[in-house]
Amino acid sequence: MKTDIHPRYEEAQVSCSCGSTFTTRSTERSLRVELCNVCHPFYTGKQRLIDSGGRVERFQRRYGARKGAAATPAE
Repeated sequence: MKTDIHPRYEEAQVSCSCGSTFTTRSTERSLRVELCNVCHPFYTGKQRLIDSGGRVERFQRRYGARKGAAATPAE
């Protein structure tokens, strides 16, 4: 078997978008995540809108203007 072909498995600093940080092990030195156990709705019991890159607003702009057309009954 070849030696030294696997990446090093070292301690990594994980940073969440909520500001929480913790240490784990990974092949990367640092990780950035959007959700963690501190802010995830499953663990907190609270609902929170998680919008990645304005997708909700983009959907509203694209399909929000069609409300009047959808209200008319089909013949």
